[in-house]
Amino acid sequence: MTKSAPSKTKVVYVTLVKSPIGYSKRHKATVRALGLRHMNQTVEHEDTPTLRGMLYQVNHLVEVVEKVEE
Repeated sequence: MTKSAPSKTKVVYVTLVKSPIGYSKRHKATVRALGLRHMNQTVEHEDTPTLRGMLYQVNHLVEVVEKVEE
């Protein structure tokens, strides 16, 4: 039986740095879907293509920090 190498999980920390007030309902919904409710709140997500698309949509409202975990 072969053992696969432990996969490194890429984690992304997302912080809400600008209020979504005054932006479209889609942007507000995306921020909420990311789990962000308050200013300067930080959440941790696993890096996926879906998450990247969400972050691209609201990149003017959030700050993203990447970290590789083993």
